Parts: sequence; C-alpha cells; structure tokens
Amino acid sequence: MFENLTERLSRTLKGLRGQGRLTEDNVKETLREVRMALLEADVALPVVKAFVDRVRERAVGQEVMQSLTPGQALVKVVNDELVGVMGEANDGLNLATTPPAVILMAGLQGSGKTTTVAKLSRWLKETQKKSVMVASCDIYRPAAIDQLQTLAGEVGAEFFPSEISQDPVDIAQGAIDRARKQHLDVVIIDTAGRLHIDEQMMGEIQRLHAAINPIETLFVVDSMTGQDAANTAKAFDDALPLTGVVLTKTDGDARGGAALSIRQITGKPIKFLGVGEKSGALELFHPDRVASRILGMGDVLTLVEEAERNIDKDKAEKLAKKLKKGKGFDLDDFREQMLQMNNMGGVAGLMDKLPGVAELPQAVKSQVNDKEIGRLIAIINSMTPKERSFPNVIKGSRKKRIANGSGTQIQDVNRLLKQFMQMQKMMKKMKGGGMAKMMRGLKGRMPPGMPF
Repeated sequence: MFENLTERLSRTLKGLRGQGRLTEDNVKETLREVRMALLEADVALPVVKAFVDRVRERAVGQEVMQSLTPGQALVKVVNDELVGVMGEANDGLNLATTPPAVILMAGLQGSGKTTTVAKLSRWLKETQKKSVMVASCDIYRPAAIDQLQTLAGEVGAEFFPSEISQDPVDIAQGAIDRARKQHLDVVIIDTAGRLHIDEQMMGEIQRLHAAINPIETLFVVDSMTGQDAANTAKAFDDALPLTGVVLTKTDGDARGGAALSIRQITGKPIKFLGVGEKSGALELFHPDRVASRILGMGDVLTLVEEAERNIDKDKAEKLAKKLKKGKGFDLDDFREQMLQMNNMGGVAGLMDKLPGVAELPQAVKSQVNDKEIGRLIAIINSMTPKERSFPNVIKGSRKKRIANGSGTQIQDVNRLLKQFMQMQKMMKKMKGGGMAKMMRGLKGRMPPGMPF
C-alpha cells in the first residue's frame, strides 16, 4: 500500500533534507510536487487542498525557517499533517458493555465483508482473548451463509446457523440470545451487501440496527476504489451511525487515496486494515505508523507486533539451541524460516514495513516476491529427508528429479542451493556469541539506545 505515493514523496523530500536553508520558492516547488503526488494517489481534492494549505502555513513559519535543519523540519511537518489527516491515534474497538458486545458489519457487495468478519473474530480471540459468535443476515446469497460457516470453523468462532427464508432481524436477535446463554463475549453480525447504495438496502440495515443496537457499526470498504471509498462511506454514515471503517485489500492498493481521504470526509476513524487473504491478515490502523510508511521510514513497531503474534516461539527457540550447540543449519530449517515469513504477511508485507525500502531500485524490489518464496518451499518439499539434512549430496541427477518434482528448472534448484549456502554461513557466525559480534559490527547503523 502507498507504494507510488511513498516513492514520489521520498524523492521530493529527499532533496530538502540536507538543505541549510529553505526559501519560499523551494517550499512552493516542493508543495507543488506533494500536491501532485497526493492527487495521483487518488486522495480527494478537498483533502489535498486542506493538507497542502496547512503544510504551507507551517513551512513558511518560524518553526521551519529558523530550524538548524529546515529540510528535516519540513519533513516532520509533512509527517505530522499526514497523521492529523488520518486521525492522530488508533481508535480501538469499544467492547465496554454487558456481554455480548454486538458488532454490526455493513458494506457493498465484493468489499470483503464476510472475510473481514472471520479476520476480526480471529483478532478478537488471539489479541483480546474474547469468545466470539458470528451470524450471517445475508438472506439473498445462500453462499454467503455457507462461506461464513466455513470461515468460522477455520478461525475457531461459534457459528449461528441461518436460512434465506428468515428475517434478518430474527437471525440477529437469535444469535445474540444464543451468545448470551453461552456466556460469549462478542457477536459479529454479517449483513447483505449490494452492488450500489439503494433505499431497500438502507431501509433493511437501518431496521436491523434499530433492533439490535450494536455497540460498534463498522463499514467495510475496498481500498482499491480510492476516493470513491470515502464517498461511499459518507453515504452510509448519513443513513447509519457508523463507529468506524475497515479498509480491505490494502495489499493490492499501491495508491492509498482511501486511507488519506476517509477520516476527513466522513469524520469516522479507520479502525483496521485488511492486508491479505489469510485469516490473520488484519492490522490495527495506527495513523502515526502509516504516515511513517508513506514517508519511506518503515513501520518497525507493527513488524515487531506481528513477529510476536505469528512466529512460533518453540520452533525459534529450538533452532537457537541447535545453532548454539554447533549443529548445522539445514534445508528443513531454511524452509521453516520461509514459512514463518509467510505467516507474517510474506515478503511484500515485510518490505512495506522496513525503513528505506522505498529508495531501493524497482529492479531489486521486483526480484523479491512471495511467488519466489513459494517456489523455494516447493523445491525443498521435493527433496528427500537425507537431501535436506545433507545438501552436499544434491548433484546432477538429484537436481533434475527435484526440479521435475517441484515444477521448476535445474537453474532454480541451483539458485536455491546458493541462497541456502549464504544463509548457512551467516548462521555459523551466530555460534558461540557470534550474534553479539555481528550486532556490534552493525552498531554504527543501529538507532541510538540499542544494547550492543
């Protein structure tokens, strides 16, 4: 997400960072570029205009002009204003009510509503330790009810069965009663989507909202529709008292216009980002962290949180002990590291959060992708246990068999073995305190306060 905007803004602001002084002329030129970058990112015009006006007002004031590093001061102003546009801080879910807390999901057809219900269920179970029941009030699409039942089973949520012959209000009230009897914490109600906003749809969801009085009413919207996402959210908010927005498909949105427009146009906070298809691909929306990503400074905090949540600590500890004892790093270990990376959102998700990635040449970035990781895992899966433990035995005929078994070429097998050898050398350095030596060698590149 924000790939195009990040590249454009990073290039524009990079030239200012080292300047000893700023003038009205170079501030004007920079803001013209910023304005173009935001418009190309499909940010709504009123939002762009207000943003640029606020930055200009602060940029030509004493705050920036009299700074010892005016270029960096201007970058900070842009960062602060980006955070302001998106809402200052994360607005979490409000679950402070007598259980069960009811969450109503609304949105257009195809926005990823049902999938988001499952993702939110998993997030509530894993991070908030809540018990969850889900129910579908989509009486127009039998497949939606079946889909939700399947997804509920995958994420470990209770499923309340419903049929297309029932009234949506009866379904929702039945689910809430069942959850209350089972002493569950949260009920998430999935509603019917439409291809466009119409009176019948709005009438039905207004009736449903009035009957169950949810503590949270979340609007699910596809981020790839750009500023149209903000306009649709505004239309829904006019008819329904929304408490927040979930932006889906942000992993496929290189522009990011929706994230920068919604808060200003609707006045409603973005609460979550859908960052992939997997059930764990849901992130809390932190405006300060997103602003940092947009300016190419990465998002290390979210990266650390994802590592805490997704990395199998037992397997990581087992590998650490194995390396400490001097036992070799083999291809099974290499495969495990790639699987763990996939659990954290894949290479694309990691790169999006690493500082400085925006400045890498496009040719370098395009070489690193999740499809390549999948290919490497397939190659290792085609090997025998002996080959994984002792890669040196993999010669001509074995390479051919492995390539055929994984649907790849012998060159791909050679490339995997070369990458593995490089990783193996790095792992050897970690033996006997080598990790500390490596980190001390990197000290000059580390942020202040690191313990090495």
